[in-house]
Amino acid sequence: MQTEKVEEEDDAPEEYVALCDFTASGSEQLSFITGDKLLVHNKSSADWWWAELQGVIGYVPASYLRLDGAEEGDDASLEDPWQDDEYFGSYGTLRLHLEMLSDRSRTETYRQVIVSNSASLRDKVVMDLGCGTGIISMFCAQLAKPSMVYAVEASSMAEHTRQLVKQNGCEEVVTVLQGRAEELELPEQVDILVSEWMGNCLLFEFMVESVLLARDRWLRDGGVMWPSSAALALVPCQADSYYTETMAFWERPYGLDFTPLQPLAQQEFFTKPKFSHLIDPEDCLCAPCDVICLNMYTVQVRDLEVSNGLLYYKRPQFLSVYLLILMEHSFISQEMTGEFQFCVEKPGIFHGFTAWFTVQFESLEMGGATVELNTGPNSDLHVGLISFCWTTVKSTIVSTIIPTHWKQTLFMLDRPIQVYAGDSIHGNIVLRRNPVWRRHMTVALHWTINSNTDDSQAGTKSFPMWR
Repeated sequence: MQTEKVEEEDDAPEEYVALCDFTASGSEQLSFITGDKLLVHNKSSADWWWAELQGVIGYVPASYLRLDGAEEGDDASLEDPWQDDEYFGSYGTLRLHLEMLSDRSRTETYRQVIVSNSASLRDKVVMDLGCGTGIISMFCAQLAKPSMVYAVEASSMAEHTRQLVKQNGCEEVVTVLQGRAEELELPEQVDILVSEWMGNCLLFEFMVESVLLARDRWLRDGGVMWPSSAALALVPCQADSYYTETMAFWERPYGLDFTPLQPLAQQEFFTKPKFSHLIDPEDCLCAPCDVICLNMYTVQVRDLEVSNGLLYYKRPQFLSVYLLILMEHSFISQEMTGEFQFCVEKPGIFHGFTAWFTVQFESLEMGGATVELNTGPNSDLHVGLISFCWTTVKSTIVSTIIPTHWKQTLFMLDRPIQVYAGDSIHGNIVLRRNPVWRRHMTVALHWTINSNTDDSQAGTKSFPMWR
């Protein structure tokens, strides 16, 4: 971190107020706490600004700041912390639906769940939340004969889904309802709530909150949640090809020394996660472990939330009140934290961590197998045994045919570290929901390496997703 004063520039710096705490993950970043006033000298990008606090300067995440003295309505981008227009607008076009429907691992897993439970689904009432084009609803109608399927979709795709339901002869069973889960009205409670709510690193976009609210309001006592449980997996890994193409490239391109650009490359390529990463199983330095586990019957919205006893206003018209509370009071983030303890199995270069998720669908049939969707790097379809994070070992159909559209998520260290077989990498991962932008979160990783050849090394790094 630099400690010298910023040189005067032609443009006067602007004073911003910190909305929440931020811990720097590298020497180029600046730490601050809620209520701190920072001078922003340069808005380097949409995500990271160059700012000063008490004579110390560094990069800060733009979304953690608000212009000092700004009144309600001064920043139109803060009118909707859920970004519903952008979020549901993206699902109103075919691009994302094409990506999801083309994901055979994902789609065939949901079909397998319906087929393997078809007898128990007969004459049941089903809610398909966030149904998109309605494919899961139509699987239910055609393969299981429930008495009713409520296909709920908030985006404008719902209009086309009604047409698809009729085109495929499912209109007598499937009723398409357009609207948010929070505003949903049904004539009855449901026996099964099925949804494909998962995002990158399991929780990104936080559609899970809508699922939990619908569960609490519309799932009858003894009803079934699909998925029934979920887990976020993590593994320390090598990422030599990505490191070479983004960092080592600048050492000697075309015989010239471009190393002064490496700090900029680190800031640009390593400060955020790399989505859609495909890790080679050979790059895993050891076996992965589950670091966050969710029981979809018991997890509560408050487990995902900012919590300090202050009232949280969810809708846009109350945002200025919420921001005022944040600026005038300190608060504690309700974080999801997971511990990890890895034993390195082979020598290699520790470039970072890779994460993915699994979800499980419990069987409605007596003695039936649980179906699992695994978004990890293993590519062969197989049948095996797994252990739920919250119950006993059960027989499970593991469906991992080809890479899913989620793929994996790579978190790069600032500098690679040589590790050896027998080394220990332990620490924790923290998923911290953004207190302003409700679909976003920060993933913080804290680790210590204990080696037989060197003294222990410790590190910490935070990755915004997206803000």
